Amino acid sequence: MIVPKRRTSKARKNKRRSHDALSRPSQSSCPQCSEPKAPHRICSNCGTYRGRTVLQTDED
Repeated sequence: MIVPKRRTSKARKNKRRSHDALSRPSQSSCPQCSEPKAPHRICSNCGTYRGRTVLQTDED
């Protein structure tokens, strides 16, 4: 059975894991109500997408 000859150091281990960090999901603002929303998604606040109403909300 093959076993590593030397222990992997903390620095070497952390360098290998430097690209594993998660990034925050991007957000844009709705042109109708200016609320933050995910890009290419229906606005959960006003229910519009690309200038037209897709969902009826309580605000209407």
